[in-house]
Formats: sequence, C-alpha cells, structure tokens
Amino acid sequence: MGKDMPKVSSKRQITLPIDLCEEVDIAPGDMVEMYVYRGQITVVKKETGAAKGVIRHLRGDSRITDEQSRQRALAE
Repeated sequence: MGKDMPKVSSKRQITLPIDLCEEVDIAPGDMVEMYVYRGQITVVKKETGAAKGVIRHLRGDSRITDEQSRQRALAE
C-alpha cells in the first residue's frame, strides 16, 4: 500500500486524493453520490447526467416497495 493511499478512519470516512478529484472535477463543497455494485463503491459527482451510463445496468423492480427493497439490502 502506497503512502498516498487513502485510509478509512474510525468513523468510516476517507479523503479523496486531490489528483483524482481534479481529474473528475470534484471540488470542496461539491455533492457526490455513491453506488455499490458487485462489492465495488463508485463515487459520482452529483450533477444532472453525471451517473449516466454508470448505473445503466441496474433495473428497478416495481413489484416491491421502497421499504421492501431497503429491508432486502440490509439483510444482504
């Protein structure tokens, strides 16, 4: 592990490396969204269209309620 590798704090917080933030235009105060898929976390700057293509493979299931979906996610 390199010396510049982010480390998770006791509060489960991480610091995003400056070079990566600059590459994707994330600045202090920007809002981000996080998605989990197959054990990987993806961080996306929150702006209209920012996640387009990133979550294209995900499909909703209109047969279950939001609460049922939340309970299933917590059970996994």
